[in-house]
Amino acid sequence: MATYAIGDIQGCYEELHGLLERIGFNPGRDRLWLVGDLVNRGPRSVDVLRFVKGLGERAIAVLGNHDLHLLAVAAGVGARSEDESLEGILTAPDREEILEWLRHRPLMHRDQRLGYSLLHAGLPPQWDLPAALAHAAEVERMLRGPHYGAFLGAMYGNSPMRWSDDLRGMERLRFITNCFTRLRYCDAEGNLGLAEKGAPGSQSPDYLPWFEVPGRASAGERIIFGHWSTLGYLHTGNVWALDSGCLWGGALTALPLRRKGPARAIQLPCSGVLEP
Repeated sequence: MATYAIGDIQGCYEELHGLLERIGFNPGRDRLWLVGDLVNRGPRSVDVLRFVKGLGERAIAVLGNHDLHLLAVAAGVGARSEDESLEGILTAPDREEILEWLRHRPLMHRDQRLGYSLLHAGLPPQWDLPAALAHAAEVERMLRGPHYGAFLGAMYGNSPMRWSDDLRGMERLRFITNCFTRLRYCDAEGNLGLAEKGAPGSQSPDYLPWFEVPGRASAGERIIFGHWSTLGYLHTGNVWALDSGCLWGGALTALPLRRKGPARAIQLPCSGVLEP
């Protein structure tokens, strides 16, 4: 049995299957870890969701910002953009079944046996692994509960910028959501730099990639994430970044996971759906 972590797909269904063929994925034996952003902008988002859902326990997909936005649009609390790539999901005959499944995906997954954690974006420096898992569970409970629509409508925004155990209500949930689904940069005090989106070196001088902040409480943990296409595939220390920009003409990346450490990444070059 092999386990592969795969970067942001964003509706690129044909590229996903090309990569699975390249790695020799066997759905009856192997497992997939998906870093989130299954949907949006690519041409076949609904087919990606149906395929991953159909894998059952063979696939673990954490939620990304585009996945949450889909849920918000479907709940009538998120703004529809001119991009029509979500329409295939919103008008699908199995729409409610797909959305219900997506709403029950985690924000973070931890495999104790393999020794890796999976999330979409990042962690603030104050959170160790138990804290991160506990905070992810707070948002997961809200998403899976009867008031998920109100949460989705209020999740947008950049404040608060810094974690405090005293945060309550929607401010607390928004900060947690922003870390797991939007974070790239923060400063040494843990203030989030959510407006910073470029590759390292392009950011304002006070900000660092979240995984480079000195004293980060989760530094001893092996973490796999996506979200950051301008970063590309990266392995540094105990983190692996897997969003290699398939949507933008980069590549789709698979990382074979082993307890002693990942094997060499495998990539499928992508023609690109959109211009960077």
